[in-house]
Amino acid sequence: MRIICLDLEGVLIPEIWIAFADAAGIPELRRTTRDEPDYDKLMNFRLELLAQHHLKLPDIQHVIGSMEPLEGAREFVRYLRERTELIILSDTFSQFAKPLMAKLNYPTLFCNTLITAIDGTITGYTLRQQNGKKHAVAALKSLNMNIFAAGDSFNDLAMIREADSGCLFRAPPSIRESQKDLVCVDSYDALLKQIDGFLTA
Repeated sequence: MRIICLDLEGVLIPEIWIAFADAAGIPELRRTTRDEPDYDKLMNFRLELLAQHHLKLPDIQHVIGSMEPLEGAREFVRYLRERTELIILSDTFSQFAKPLMAKLNYPTLFCNTLITAIDGTITGYTLRQQNGKKHAVAALKSLNMNIFAAGDSFNDLAMIREADSGCLFRAPPSIRESQKDLVCVDSYDALLKQIDGFLTA
């Protein structure tokens, strides 16, 4: 069996933290895994900013409720699910992702969980496991699945390299330059061409 594993933010939906940063007027929150390879450092930075500005989970969820998938993402996901199995491997959080998953017709999602106080203050987070995207791909391969993986950020590189095949999607110049051996595509049509080649090989 062949399975497609995709990142979520930047691939199928806009970057949630960037959307919230713009809505809240806090440009420092625009920093994402496209900029910072150390996820723990990035999240601690975000949580400190939220605390400084007295912002809570409902504030972020309000912005998420107004977001839509990237243009063409719904059709892209539907096409993939008609052809093969699709799993979304993301470092986002279940409390963020649910409304956007509904707009994508609920593909399978593996992600992380926020720790919150009763008043909605975000106090921490729980990872599924360290380097979870890579381990998910490795686990699927151990079941004799063939995996294609794609993403746009530093935290996607391990899963792409663990997979049987894969590519970057709309990656920033810093990642393209440092990963020149990886194919990078910038449209769903081009990504489908890579996936079709994997499915028919």
